[in-house]
Amino acid sequence: MGKPTGFMDYKREDAAAFSVEERIKNFNEFHTPLSKEEQQKQGARCMDCGVPFCQAGMKIGNAFSGCPLNNLIPEWNDLIYKGNWEQAYYRLHMTNNFPEFTSRVCPALCEKACTCGANGDAVTTKANEYGIIENAYACGYASARVPKVRTGKTIAVIGSGPSGLAAADQLNQRGHSVTVFEREDRVGGLLMYGIPNMKLEKQIIERKINIMKEEGIEFRTGVNVGKDITAAELLKDFDRVILCCGASNPRDIKAEGRDAKGIYFAVDFLKSTTKALLNGGLTDKNHISAKGKNVMVIGGGDTGNDCVGTSVRHGAKSVLQLEMMPKLPDTRAENNPWPQWPMVCKTDYGQEEAIGVFGHDPRVYQTTVKEFLKDKKGNLKGAVLVKLSPEKDPKSGRTIMKPVEGSEYKVEAELVLIAAGFLGSESYLTKAFGVEVDGRTNIATADGTHQTNVKNVFAAGDVRRGQSLVVWAIREGRDVAREVDKSLMEYTNL
Repeated sequence: MGKPTGFMDYKREDAAAFSVEERIKNFNEFHTPLSKEEQQKQGARCMDCGVPFCQAGMKIGNAFSGCPLNNLIPEWNDLIYKGNWEQAYYRLHMTNNFPEFTSRVCPALCEKACTCGANGDAVTTKANEYGIIENAYACGYASARVPKVRTGKTIAVIGSGPSGLAAADQLNQRGHSVTVFEREDRVGGLLMYGIPNMKLEKQIIERKINIMKEEGIEFRTGVNVGKDITAAELLKDFDRVILCCGASNPRDIKAEGRDAKGIYFAVDFLKSTTKALLNGGLTDKNHISAKGKNVMVIGGGDTGNDCVGTSVRHGAKSVLQLEMMPKLPDTRAENNPWPQWPMVCKTDYGQEEAIGVFGHDPRVYQTTVKEFLKDKKGNLKGAVLVKLSPEKDPKSGRTIMKPVEGSEYKVEAELVLIAAGFLGSESYLTKAFGVEVDGRTNIATADGTHQTNVKNVFAAGDVRRGQSLVVWAIREGRDVAREVDKSLMEYTNL
């Protein structure tokens, strides 16, 4: 540790966000990074605390605390404080294939577990990571590393989201020949079409994909495995197959009037906006537009927030966001101490923007849809909402949300976006390979492994563990790569 008193000498300074009025004019990222000199001061705040919970990635209480990738956070914080940005990049890249993604979209589990955050402000680990990777690109440290020796082994990765890309990157660097199959027209999966530009501009993904191509990975887009190409063909042509297809079955809302025109899944709404932006800057009239409409978002998570921010940028007339559960406390409860993940209410960028534009928080808690209202042509015109009350299920002991009789009320809505999460794998793919699924329709694997019931077929990412974070998907991709490498070579150095 270079500066023992750094956490006392310097205050936390993070990248400043543009004003709401400025940032909603476009779909660009909206933070101004700190200078290298300022970022080095933030690195000095890392206090070499003896037990670095920031990199633990372990379950404490009911949630994980610290980085799932076990990033060597105190080491590279110290290195950037000392101005050794090149070595900081190499230490970061040891555990994280894609810091250019996680430094933008990760909710920073590391910071929530930071010892400085126990009685003050956490170290700006996420911003430090951003500084390290962007400096590495600027200085050429992050350029292509083409493997010098090839093993002759071939691997097919199905899906180009963060887990598929991580697995492909690891296995390619080991010397295997990797082909990634993606059913969409662009590589990236969730990163490309599930996360809006404001959080992750798409040229950042393309920058990394171009490097991976230069390193020898083959990407085949517009190929829907199980439909355009059979599982039998892949198992014949490749030594191993890894299923990294994501949890792509959106959870639906069952309510009268669900067939009304104007109700979409959040992922389809976000994808249509991104595609329109990439294809011509929203001039594409085929995208789902919120312009001039009363928008209702069902779901209070990250995807729901992304729908709020996107709708504001479209020029929505109003935005309402429904959350079934009660509002979380604004500060940690006594039974949720550090370094547990803080179960507190978070106002994210989309909600901030809705507050700035419409003058109030768009979220309504303990509320759901009882009925969707249609006009004579079948178009959505509104909804009947009902309040919910938490009650203990006498059999399971779990809290369930029950409708409150007589609490119904009507709202206007011409566009509804369902952001209620995902249910698991898509059946056509699992049936094509003959892999077993669990009770949540995630692909089942042997305990402690990524091996499916089918020989030479592995699974990783959301398709195996269920909907989760990008950082967990990368960890899954790295872990499955190690297993696949060992199955091919009888040992592994990954």
